[in-house]
Amino acid sequence: MENFADRLIAAIETKGTPACVGIDPVYELIPAEITRCAKEPCAAGARAACVMAFHEEIIEIVAPHVPAVKPQVAFYEMMGAAGMAAYADALRRAAQKGLIVIGDVKRGDIGSTAQAYAAAHLGEIPPHVHDQLFVADAITVNPYLGSDGVKPFIEAARRSGRGIFVLVKTSNKSSGEFQDLVAGDSELFVKVAGKVNEWGTQPGLIGSRGYSCVGAVVGATYPEQAARLRKLMPAAYFLVPGYGAQGGSAKHVAPCFNPDGLGAIVNSARGIIYAWTRSPYKERFGEARWRDAVEAAVKDMVADLMRNEE
Repeated sequence: MENFADRLIAAIETKGTPACVGIDPVYELIPAEITRCAKEPCAAGARAACVMAFHEEIIEIVAPHVPAVKPQVAFYEMMGAAGMAAYADALRRAAQKGLIVIGDVKRGDIGSTAQAYAAAHLGEIPPHVHDQLFVADAITVNPYLGSDGVKPFIEAARRSGRGIFVLVKTSNKSSGEFQDLVAGDSELFVKVAGKVNEWGTQPGLIGSRGYSCVGAVVGATYPEQAARLRKLMPAAYFLVPGYGAQGGSAKHVAPCFNPDGLGAIVNSARGIIYAWTRSPYKERFGEARWRDAVEAAVKDMVADLMRNEE
């Protein structure tokens, strides 16, 4: 079974960029040419159909340029069963385009519940169930419940050849309320990083390129902390949110990489998929040319990250 990190690195090297596009389908921001087709715009099913049409186009546009996408399940869950069917469609379409698919689900629980979540999202479906509806190449995992809440996901990743990204230092402004609290001789996020390194370096989890299938979520908005975390988790691949719309730049994400130029996959969602609502793409393209805006934005992100590597 090929290691997830090896597959991720291969995809990054094939596309020549560590860029990832987040798929966060906010119905109110979807172009009017798509949403006006909804006969019942307040119905969850109608909204889900519009979301599917939107993410299909987004995936088509970005697939030639990036190695990975990250669908955010929350925006699908809010539309009920129809929304979750749309989430499954996003995973399937992205996989068909050869993309690494990271399900942003932030699951975390213990015992049989954690095992059930892992089965649903990492592919260990019971033999009598044939439809792997929500299976992604990797998912995000919340470690707040401790080792009992993470190990079932690690074991599922080990057996399935998939991966996890454990929340360590997130990009949101209030992350420090808990993550920066001092616990003994260091901050809590440092303690979590130590556990991620411990979990991820167990036998059978490190791939041929030296990286583990157990990665970490480390925000671009905290570069000083990222530099510390890079040293604490040398074998962990970082999923880096916060680039673009949240204020992170290529300079901010630089500390997330190892000296070998690997070690991080950088995500941008709103800055790409709604590019036509933001400068300079709003002025250049407007909503009428929203597809061109999305493509221009993803190309600019790729170029920005490449300049930083140079």
